[in-house]
Amino acid sequence: KYISLTSTFSPGDIKGAVQALVEAIAHSMGEGRSVKIDGLGIFTPTLGLREGFERESGEPDEQRRNAMSICISGVRFKPDKTLLRETAGQCTLERTSWKFRKSSQRYTPQERLKLAQDYLAEHSFMTVADYERLTGLLHTAAACELRMWRETEGSGISCHGRGSHRVYVARQDSPTEETGKE
Repeated sequence: KYISLTSTFSPGDIKGAVQALVEAIAHSMGEGRSVKIDGLGIFTPTLGLREGFERESGEPDEQRRNAMSICISGVRFKPDKTLLRETAGQCTLERTSWKFRKSSQRYTPQERLKLAQDYLAEHSFMTVADYERLTGLLHTAAACELRMWRETEGSGISCHGRGSHRVYVARQDSPTEETGKE
């Protein structure tokens, strides 16, 4: 769209030219060649093994790979210095006031444990997302802390389920308590 607005080419002409370029690059790379486009960069095919085949281990009596077990697994692109200079000339970098989110320091760990215990006194279970909303922690920190509370004697927190279906519950003080370590 940008090219058609800044030139005399119609959008159809541009789409046709780009499609022809893609087909020419694919044809040349299919023959095992790298393709260099001045001002843009170099496209190089990368090889890999087809699904179900393993790499050769180098053992003397092992069966060797043939061409049928190898395929094009990707394309490596190395930009031309001209493209890098043009890109650098087009961008304006400035410092932003936005920072990465940090986990909340609003509550101490003991205060967060009390919040979790109070929540479980009112609700039958708690998810990691519930704990995040309750404490202001980010997901990973909330999940790690809940695991720590589950493993801490006297925390009053246990869990049921596995993976994404894990929920945290008030610990039952019985000998057959489920620890969630199934």
